[in-house]
Amino acid sequence: MAKTQTIAWVNHLLLFSLIALTLVFISYFTIHHNSASLAKYLTETTAAGVTFQQQYAASNVAGGNTCSGRYIYVHHLPTRFNDDVFNSCRDSSLLKNPDMCPNLSNLGFGAQVNRLASSWYATNHFSLEVIFRHRLMKSYDCLTNDSSLASLIYVPFYPGFDIVRHLWGNYNTTVRDALGFELVSWLKNQPNWKTSGLWGRDHFFVSGRIAWDLRRPDDDDSHWGSKLMQLPEAMNMTMLSIETTSWSNELGIPYPTYFHPRRVKEVHRWQKRMTRQKRPYLFSFVGGPRANMTDSIRGELINQCLASRRNCKLLNCHSANCTSPIEVLKVFRNSVFCLQPAGDSYTRRSTFDSILAGCIPVFFHPFSAYTQYIWHLPRNYSSYSVYIPENLVREGIVSIRMQLLQVSKAEVVSMRQEVINLIPKVIYRDPRSKSKDFEDAFDIAIKGMLERVGKVRRQIEEGKDPGTGFAEPGSWKLKLEEGWYRERS
Repeated sequence: MAKTQTIAWVNHLLLFSLIALTLVFISYFTIHHNSASLAKYLTETTAAGVTFQQQYAASNVAGGNTCSGRYIYVHHLPTRFNDDVFNSCRDSSLLKNPDMCPNLSNLGFGAQVNRLASSWYATNHFSLEVIFRHRLMKSYDCLTNDSSLASLIYVPFYPGFDIVRHLWGNYNTTVRDALGFELVSWLKNQPNWKTSGLWGRDHFFVSGRIAWDLRRPDDDDSHWGSKLMQLPEAMNMTMLSIETTSWSNELGIPYPTYFHPRRVKEVHRWQKRMTRQKRPYLFSFVGGPRANMTDSIRGELINQCLASRRNCKLLNCHSANCTSPIEVLKVFRNSVFCLQPAGDSYTRRSTFDSILAGCIPVFFHPFSAYTQYIWHLPRNYSSYSVYIPENLVREGIVSIRMQLLQVSKAEVVSMRQEVINLIPKVIYRDPRSKSKDFEDAFDIAIKGMLERVGKVRRQIEEGKDPGTGFAEPGSWKLKLEEGWYRERS
C-alpha cells in the first residue's frame, strides 16, 4: 500500500513539474511574441514531434536570445487612428482625387501585375503606412507584448491617410488637426510614454506622405497640411516618411516600388537581368511639366529631351500612362541615365523605380535624395548618381546630353553596378514569405531606429539631456545642401 502511494506521489510530482514547465514556456513566449505566433508555434512543434521543453531548451543553447536589444512593442491603438481612417478615405463621398486613396489589396502592394511576374504589383507611391505595418506585424521576429522589454515602440497611426482626406476642400485647421491631437493625448496617457525618462523618444510612426503635409507652422486656415509634427509630444517621437523636412526627428525611407519579392533568388535573378540589359538611350525622363511652378526645370528638361530624340526617351505623363509599371520600367531599363528633377516636392518615387531598373539617377537638387535617405543610399553620392545643379539648367548654361556624355564608360559601368547592388536595400519584401534571406528597406529602417534610440538611452545613462539633437530644425541636412551648392555652383 505504501509503495503504491509512493508511486502515485512521484507521478503527481512529475505531472506537476511538466505543467509548471509548460506554463513557464507559455509565459515566456507570450511576453516575447504575440498569441498568434504562440498558437502557430505550438501547432508546428507538436506536428514535428518536438516537445515544448526540448524546443525551448534548444533555442537557448544554440546562441542565446537573438532578440535582445531588438524587441518592438506595438501600441494597440483604437481603430479610429488607422483602419477607420483608411476606410473613410476610400469612401467615394470623400474621394476628391482618384490617386488619394489607392487600391491597397495584397497587404498594401496593390493589384498584381501578371505580365511581369508574381512578385510585381501596381503599388501606389503613397501606400507606405500600410506596407510597413503589415511588414512589421507579419514578419518581424522580435515583437513583444511587454513594453518594458522593448527597444522601440511602434505607433501604427496612418497620418498620411488622415490628412489626405482634408487637404483639398474648405477644411479648417481644427478639422485637419483633430486626429493628431487625439493621438498624442492617447499616447501620453499610456504608462510606457515616460519609461526610463524617455518621454516618447522610443516611439516612432510611419507616414506615406511627405513630411511637409504634417508640419504646418501656424493656425492659418489658408496654409497647407496639419500641425501634427509641431505638437510637443510629436517632437519627442521619430517619423519615418518618404520625404523629410530639415527637422532631425524625421528620417527618410524609400518610396515603395513595384517589386516585392519573397526570396533573395528573385532579387538575384532580376539583378542579373538588369546587368545584362541593353540600354539604347543615353538618358530618359518620365514625368510631366509643371507650368504653374515658375522655378521648375521640368519644362527645360523636356525640351532638351525632345531635341535629342536619338539619345533621350521621354514618357510625358500628361499624355502617357505613367502609373503603369510596365511602361515606366520599359523606359528606365532601356536608359543609361534617368533624370530625377523635383516635382510637387523635392523627392520622387521615380528615383527608386530607376534604381530598380539599373538606371543611374541624375539629380538636380541635393534634397531630392542625398539629404533624405541617409540609411539606404551611399554617402558617396557620386558612386551611384550624377549631380547637375538645377540653377545651371534653369539658366540654360548646361546641356544635359553633353554633360552626361562626359561620364566615361568605366564610370558608367561602376555606377550602374552600384545602383544594381542597391536594389535589395530599396525594396520592401513580401511579409507573407517565411524566408528572411536578404536585408530590405524595412530591415535597414528598423536597424537605423534601434541605433537612434540606443543613442538616446546612452545619453540618459550618462546623465545628459536626451532631447539634445533629437528634434531640431536646420539639421546637418541643410548644411549639406548648402555645401553641395558651394562646391558645384
